[in-house]
Amino acid sequence: MPEMRRAPNPKVPNPRVIVTRELAEAVMVRMEQLFDTTNNRGDTPMSQAQLAAAMSDCDVFVPTVTDDINASLISGAGERLRLIANYGAGVNHIDLKAARARGIIVTNTPGVLTEDTADMTMALILSVPRRLAEGEKLVRSGQWKGWSPGGMLGHRIGGKALGIIGMGRIGRAVAARARAFGLTIHYHNRHRLPASVEAEFAATWHETLDSLLAIADILTIHTPRNAESENMIDARRIGLMKPDAFLINAARGGIVDEDALIDALEAGRLGGAGLDVWKHEPEIDPRLLALPNVVMLPHMGSATYEGRLAMGEKVIANIRMWADGHRPPDQVLEGWV
Repeated sequence: MPEMRRAPNPKVPNPRVIVTRELAEAVMVRMEQLFDTTNNRGDTPMSQAQLAAAMSDCDVFVPTVTDDINASLISGAGERLRLIANYGAGVNHIDLKAARARGIIVTNTPGVLTEDTADMTMALILSVPRRLAEGEKLVRSGQWKGWSPGGMLGHRIGGKALGIIGMGRIGRAVAARARAFGLTIHYHNRHRLPASVEAEFAATWHETLDSLLAIADILTIHTPRNAESENMIDARRIGLMKPDAFLINAARGGIVDEDALIDALEAGRLGGAGLDVWKHEPEIDPRLLALPNVVMLPHMGSATYEGRLAMGEKVIANIRMWADGHRPPDQVLEGWV
């Protein structure tokens, strides 16, 4: 299909809006007040057929990370669909190229989840080396026999090298927290940060990812999932890491090759892992479930009341700006023409 180039957006006084999942009550009420909105108050994920039906009958479509908005869905969407206002910062579940070809604007909700995700990442950085999840399970099992000199020994994090893949908003927020715990900061970006930013975090840049992996005692990932980052941490790169290093991923499943990670953990070639995201959510490889040195969370890095409300406010602001005939503030511009 040839690429469509549309004129500046006309005003849409009362846009028809369909939301795929149940949002915070205050957000849903406000959307219903402002727009002709259908909310999914039952919160049952939509099937592909239901997504297709919704996209054929709205001006604005509001999906979440659980929805696979692929090229087929977008190409079959109704002509009135002009805005996909994603509820979330990541847009790897939306085919941006297909949206561009149809002249559909895509927006997201950046920035509002930075502190929440950084908090959760720091919790994992603490939990995995100190074996907090194992200790909690031991107490609940009734098998704990009391304190002993060699009981539940873990590793201190002070003085260790934290490797950060992606020093954007979240990566920097993690660095700020980590410095307070005595970690030294190392990072890899495609482009080096200004000297003033490096000085703020006493951060050392590694031009290559391989160099960062070799020195990191704890590795944390804060990069989007895309074609370039898919399986970025594969068997070869895991092999570059220290055998007692810890890997933390609160970014997106699929950036880490789970089979390679499991092999390394089972063989004792890594100290442990803290995971909040999974390649095939909500399915989790049973081999990971069996490993005691893996802290596993149900994709809850952004799960705060404050964060969810802020996300909803971003969605509403994007829709209102678009409906008034203006460019939305959070338009996803990558690849846009």
